[in-house]
Amino acid sequence: MFLAILGPGIITANVDNDAGGITTYSLAGAQFGNALLWTLLPIGIALIVMQEMGARMGAITGKGLADLIRENFGVKVTFFLMVAMILVGLGNTCAEFSGVAASLEIYGISRYISVPLGAFAVWLLVIKGSYRRVEKVFLFACVVYLSYILSGIMAKPDWGTVLSATVRPSFSFDGKFLAMLIALVGTSIAPWMQFYLQSAVVDKGVTRQDYKYSRLDVIVGCIGMIIVAFFIVASCSATLFANHIEVKSAADAAEALKPLAGKYCAYLFAFGLFNASLFAASILPLSTAYFVCEGMGWERGVDRTLGEAPQFYGLYTAIIALGAAIILWPNAPLLGVMFWSQVLNGVTLAPVLILVLLLINRKDLMGEWVNGKIFNWIAWITTVLMIALTLVLVFQMVLGGG
Repeated sequence: MFLAILGPGIITANVDNDAGGITTYSLAGAQFGNALLWTLLPIGIALIVMQEMGARMGAITGKGLADLIRENFGVKVTFFLMVAMILVGLGNTCAEFSGVAASLEIYGISRYISVPLGAFAVWLLVIKGSYRRVEKVFLFACVVYLSYILSGIMAKPDWGTVLSATVRPSFSFDGKFLAMLIALVGTSIAPWMQFYLQSAVVDKGVTRQDYKYSRLDVIVGCIGMIIVAFFIVASCSATLFANHIEVKSAADAAEALKPLAGKYCAYLFAFGLFNASLFAASILPLSTAYFVCEGMGWERGVDRTLGEAPQFYGLYTAIIALGAAIILWPNAPLLGVMFWSQVLNGVTLAPVLILVLLLINRKDLMGEWVNGKIFNWIAWITTVLMIALTLVLVFQMVLGGG
């Protein structure tokens, strides 16, 4: 039964390790060594808490998060969230196609070849595929994240030091250290994740009777995501940090690994970035299409035909096409697009988390499946910390961007 339910939780958690996430983990290892490894444990717990609530609401209510927000908080709230999510979805999709371009350029493939082919591939997969077929491809993409575990092993870190750093917190009030700490926390939970996971649970037909398996799916996915992040930080620490090599992105990290850990380690790292970027370029437009169509009451879902859900597929197509076109446009303000999409991501996260917690604690909606006292405390503390850290990160980004 678990194998039948498996999918939404594992897919959503792994997409969290997208181009931006991998870059963040690479920079954490390259700039601070193993000093931030301990943060992955509380980050994993926070991710499990928030994702479990989304999966539970989907299984119990049979409705997506946007549906519940529209029905319980009105059209105005839904509309403003919809505008923000469209902008965030477009900006994040640009970032993912940027990851596709950068990763394959390490193999000598031009972005004018990789980006159009990648965009067409993810578009065709969803337009022509059923939910089960699309999910199988996404699950295979999750398996490819093992390349980061292999590259981490090939980097030959000192495992005694790595494991010690994982369970022994270290802290500094240095501005760069605090900024990286906030970035690590901020990259773990994004508003699109709550919408996509809940919609995927509904599309899969998970019921309250099956929910215990769906919860296990979420936990396994979150643990897998943290393991991948762990190996990325460890490998960059053992090579880049140890040799005092500065990098600015995950693609730079892959290039820098060649003379330090061998070309095969570097190619595995780059291939992982390509897989993560292409994978997220499929999911992020889907999450936006789900949200908008649920919010408007339109037909949606990968199992629907183009004729049954024209708005769903039209929006999915438009976001992919625009995201790819922006990357290919000469002198496009790519950094600006990525910067402001992350700012919007942070601004949108706060109200989404609050709405999720208000919804999941309504007995008329969830019945006996509302949060218990202990779980509620954990969830609210996690939410308040996420909001506070995200606001600090956004404030720093706005000052830096200005």
